[in-house]
Amino acid sequence: MPSARRAFFLPLTAEAAAELGACLGGASRRRVLAVRDRAEDADVAAQRCWTALLAGCDSADRWALTPRLRGLSEATSAFVGALWWAGAGAAHRGRVARAQLWISEAISDGDGQEFARAFVGYDHAVASTVVCANQHTGSSTA
Repeated sequence: MPSARRAFFLPLTAEAAAELGACLGGASRRRVLAVRDRAEDADVAAQRCWTALLAGCDSADRWALTPRLRGLSEATSAFVGALWWAGAGAAHRGRVARAQLWISEAISDGDGQEFARAFVGYDHAVASTVVCANQHTGSSTA
């Protein structure tokens, strides 16, 4: 059930969540589709933030991204589960948190180049988390 919208900043996350959403059932499906939805929300906010950074604007669009990233991280946490997130997934959790902080710092600094680099890392970290957690927990129809 791929999304009709193309993700620019979070393509790996949006695609991984959409593909898993097509395979999973029940509560797992709802949780992974929430990840996809939050990824799409964050992607739109990232595009607006990127535009503001490139234009050198200190607009609301520049600052609206942080809560969207938090929402995506929370949806990812809900999908993978607290036990995995705190145990086997702790390294993934750390990568997501570090990349999210890197994005926030780039926004604060007004650094579009660092913003783009940080987003590549964040997208990879979240997508890897979603895929790895699903493989380790063996969820197929929870």
